[in-house]
Amino acid sequence: MNKRFLLSAGLMATLSLAAQNNTATITVKVDEGKQIIPKEIYGQFAEHLGTCIYGGLWVGENSSIPNTNGYRTDVFNALKALKVPVLRWPGGCFADEYHWMDGIGPKAQRPKMVNTNWGGTVEDNSFGTHEFLNLCEMLGTEPYISGNVGSGSVEELAKWVEYMTADGESPMANLRRENGRDKPWKVKYLGVGNESWGCGGNMRPEYYADLYRRYSTYCRNFGNNRLFKVASGASDYDYNWTEVLMQQVGNRMNGLSLHFYSVINWNSKGSATEFSADDYYRALGKCRDIDELLKRHIAIMDRYDPRKRIALLLDEWGTWWDQEPGSTPGHLYQQNTMRDAFVASLSLDIFHKYTDRLKMANIAQIVNVLQSMILTNAQGGMVLTPTYHVFRMYNVHQDATYLPLDLTCMQTPVAASDWTVPMVSATASKDKAGKIHISLSNIDLDAAQEITIRLQGANVTKVSGEILTAGNIADHNTFEQPNAVAPKAFNGAKISKGTLTVTVPAKSIVALELN
Repeated sequence: MNKRFLLSAGLMATLSLAAQNNTATITVKVDEGKQIIPKEIYGQFAEHLGTCIYGGLWVGENSSIPNTNGYRTDVFNALKALKVPVLRWPGGCFADEYHWMDGIGPKAQRPKMVNTNWGGTVEDNSFGTHEFLNLCEMLGTEPYISGNVGSGSVEELAKWVEYMTADGESPMANLRRENGRDKPWKVKYLGVGNESWGCGGNMRPEYYADLYRRYSTYCRNFGNNRLFKVASGASDYDYNWTEVLMQQVGNRMNGLSLHFYSVINWNSKGSATEFSADDYYRALGKCRDIDELLKRHIAIMDRYDPRKRIALLLDEWGTWWDQEPGSTPGHLYQQNTMRDAFVASLSLDIFHKYTDRLKMANIAQIVNVLQSMILTNAQGGMVLTPTYHVFRMYNVHQDATYLPLDLTCMQTPVAASDWTVPMVSATASKDKAGKIHISLSNIDLDAAQEITIRLQGANVTKVSGEILTAGNIADHNTFEQPNAVAPKAFNGAKISKGTLTVTVPAKSIVALELN
């Protein structure tokens, strides 16, 4: 084994025991399924950061890279296949320094700006409101606008809402028409600020609560467009922020955001591709912390809102490693390995359990930044990451009925932490056509898992599937080898007398469809 993956003595002993007990049992309670998994749990996030927008989503109409109205054609087609339900833009920290009127009108007349949050990059504002909302229309994606509260004014945000959504005669609607768009767009989700506790203004929750009440008052509903207003919520474990907003804002907001990244040490995040087995299990232990985090934030919300009228939106989440050596400082470009794929699968498994309150999640970010779906380069190359493949394999759960399950499997302690990580993670749903989908992750680096699945309240006779795996947990796709990690057909599942038995190889993610 490569020295990067040498195990500590304690972890080696634990995994040796796991190899002797590499079995798991799952009972899927098909007859108890009630809660729908909102498709928005599979939301995405696009910030003006690095090459997420310029060079990722957008190259402009005159680019030598094949494009459709300025959007990279290969990226557009990949996102179309992903069935992106909602896309958050323009930030992130960028949102609270973005002035939307700089991004409308003839492109040659739009002022340039310095992206002070992310590397001091000069941007030409060629991608603005029209470009974003038209992209969402073309993809069939719901736009989620993050409004500027940190450095903007109430008037500025109110006029942006009017510009995007007003019909009839109004100053901003007429300005939109002058810029080539007659009919308003449908814009449901509006974030009133972003990370107001940090880069969005370094505010106290009490102060932000009053600002939210003021700003949101002037964000009007025009015609039949109804805004779903989202308050800037807590970072990670800041339960006081949630308490204050629920107490002081309450039903004036439709949703409350939450941000969580699977980072162990913010001062030294570690390499995306060079890591030990201990590092791998620690990353999974940290990502599973979202379970307890959701429980605690939801418990606070339940005290003030027992009818669950206010949604929780995890509108930033994912991995955050040190950016790739040689990449532009501040652009947060990182590779994406099978470790990231497991963070995605385990996180989504957890999200499904809480969708009576959790109504949206937006992984950070969609192209070329952090745990992205897609990587591109200036030469026209494009790579689908292992995380992309997880999202594509899991999109069968969108708007399906969540099926609760009981899971018993081997657990392993994580070195230098209080965490234990189960060797198997799973989730299940039933779609509108009656098909049952089960997603399984074998976290174990070395041992296959023999999984017995009982389907309570269902009789199935057919099973098919696909698998995402690799020889090494650090394997990833590159522009030279874009398909090093890609899904393949899976035939390791069999049905006998209503019981499903599945052999899942080490470090593998499997998606099953049952009829």
